Amino acid sequence: MTRYIFVTGGVVSSLGKGIISSSIGKLLQARGYSITIQKFDPYINIDPGTLNPYEHGECYVTVDGMETDLDLGHYERFTGIHTTRENSITTGRIYKTVIDRERRGDYLGKTIQVVPHITDEIKRRMLRTDGTEEGESRLPDFVITEVGGTIGDIESAPFMEAIRQLRWELGKRAVCVHLTYVPYLKAADELKTKPTQHSVKELQGMGIQPDVLILRTEKHLSDGVRQKVASFCNVDLECVVQSEDLPSIYEVPVNMQRQGLDAALLRKFGIPVGETPKMEPWHRFLALSKSATKEVNIGLVGKYDLQDAYKSIRESLALAGVYNGVKVKLKFINSETLDASTFDWSQVGGVVICPGFGQRGIEGKIDALKYCREHNVPTFGICLGMQMMVIEFARDVLGYKDANSAEMDPNTAHNVIDIMEEQKTVTQKGGTMRLGAYDCKLREGSRVRQIYGEELIRERHRHRYEFNDKYLGEYEEKGMQCVGRNPESGLVEIVEIPGLRWFIGTQFHPEYSSTVLNPHPLFMDFIKTIIDE
Repeated sequence: MTRYIFVTGGVVSSLGKGIISSSIGKLLQARGYSITIQKFDPYINIDPGTLNPYEHGECYVTVDGMETDLDLGHYERFTGIHTTRENSITTGRIYKTVIDRERRGDYLGKTIQVVPHITDEIKRRMLRTDGTEEGESRLPDFVITEVGGTIGDIESAPFMEAIRQLRWELGKRAVCVHLTYVPYLKAADELKTKPTQHSVKELQGMGIQPDVLILRTEKHLSDGVRQKVASFCNVDLECVVQSEDLPSIYEVPVNMQRQGLDAALLRKFGIPVGETPKMEPWHRFLALSKSATKEVNIGLVGKYDLQDAYKSIRESLALAGVYNGVKVKLKFINSETLDASTFDWSQVGGVVICPGFGQRGIEGKIDALKYCREHNVPTFGICLGMQMMVIEFARDVLGYKDANSAEMDPNTAHNVIDIMEEQKTVTQKGGTMRLGAYDCKLREGSRVRQIYGEELIRERHRHRYEFNDKYLGEYEEKGMQCVGRNPESGLVEIVEIPGLRWFIGTQFHPEYSSTVLNPHPLFMDFIKTIIDE
């Protein structure tokens, strides 16, 4: 029988609900349960695909081609599950579904209201009733639902009402976990619980009593503080758990397990607790991360000076560093202001040319690539980064000084990167790119074939433009090899220059499939090459 865990947040945003949800999922997996985690975002956009990264961080892409919130990246990295479009729901998707039904006449002339029609659709998706078949459930043992935003936000109200109803309907099959903030006032040298009390009071005013409180804090909380919170918020003491600042987000599951969060949840569900799992692979990973002393500096060349804009790339590099026994230190290099001729490239041992869209900052990426290619700096180009590799090579090796992408210059005489044929009639922006996982066949004898150790791979995409096959012969003759292609469309997926230490570009996003216990082979080999110098 499927059980449901609802994760909400109070006091302030950005407390780490995604990390807590991922940690709960990991702990339940360690006990042998199957899980899935879903994110409900209150904004009206259909998905974050058209949102500026400065507003929302990176756009994460699922295997089935849904553009989603970056928290789904945490879910997958922590637990190894594959999320789909059913794991990421926005207010926009909810309303669109209800309005489409109303237009079809499904409601038989009824007045459509937030309650019950919007809340019913939210409940349907929270319960994932689309995941059942006649006579047999295909749902996992636990569905963990994270609700974005903060308690008290106007836009969150329908989600809270849906949770309130489900708590009554599901009974002991539903548990509410509330994450709040306990600030430390330096002047008074005190930890303050009043914001948490107000947050819980707000939640109770919506008809929801939290079963578990997780207190986000920069200072260790005494048992007295926890007891005070438990008493004033009507929560069992064992269900008041603190989430302190830690050196790594990957220590959070272990910290939660140490405080008995998973055991407390099971007791709330009336499930026997049993022995505490050892989580040996996870502890080995943490031990490796703590034992690494040597540092490797990697330059991220991009236009978004924001940590979350390239979140999955940053995490993939860090994970690969751990398994190679080094600490990866990332240096952001702003491609919009970069002067490759004066930049001190000795600061970095390798360079990642980051993905993105639009004209801004691309000339800086091209200049960086010229320097890295000519000076044999290990270089990894991802999506737009791979396309810039192709353009730089055309300009400086093939001699096409005006070579460009049709995205940047539709009138260029040498469109070495051109819009995909199926994209030429597309007019809408949201959810219309080449999205999701596609097959890629690797050339025998290539570097990437050696790295992957297999001929056919499957990776996730997010792009409209592609390598122009018309120029393929010239590239290969001059030394840039097109070593990965989609077996159905022939689309070039990977380019490499075999004569250099590590110069590889991928049209796909390998960072989306790198996890804590299974780091991606391309990132692994990239870091290994740098430290083996």
